[in-house]
Amino acid sequence: MNSLANHLLIAMPSLKDPNFEKSVVYLCEHNEQGSVGLIINRPLQFPLSIVFEQLQIEPVGAETNRMPLLFGGPVQPERGFVIHKQVGGWRSSLFLQDEVTVTTSNDIIRAIACDKGPKDVLITLGYSAWSENQLEQEVMDNVWLVCPYHSEILYEVPFEERWEYSGLTLGIKMSQLSTDAGHA
Repeated sequence: MNSLANHLLIAMPSLKDPNFEKSVVYLCEHNEQGSVGLIINRPLQFPLSIVFEQLQIEPVGAETNRMPLLFGGPVQPERGFVIHKQVGGWRSSLFLQDEVTVTTSNDIIRAIACDKGPKDVLITLGYSAWSENQLEQEVMDNVWLVCPYHSEILYEVPFEERWEYSGLTLGIKMSQLSTDAGHA
């Protein structure tokens, strides 16, 4: 299977794991050792202000305080990941493509608090990971649909619409898929 990095995984309706049910995952890495991705449609119950408090950062604007945090996955839920367009000079960034960089260092959070960070940004806590060949097997078992990356899904489509919208980019209405498997 070719690399699925920079693609989206769309959970099939049959996936009932509470961590991944109706999730859309941006795949940051996919190689022989395994895969790493960030769920991009699961807002947490608390805003970015919680992170600012933990890091003892005083944000300049109330709007920044209310930015949503997303559940990126069940692995290391205390670890933050910032998905953004602008490359910038952040200490710990992984450039994935023209519109996607993932940064894990606190300097970008401090810049966001001062309204000096990237404009288009998603902040997740935790990540999703698959061991060697695990994701390939899950795709073959129809656990996931694979969708090419679309900028609007990552940065514009409302969180609650991303699952259905991602399917539509493939010509599929997710809500009309059956959770039952059958044989012809």
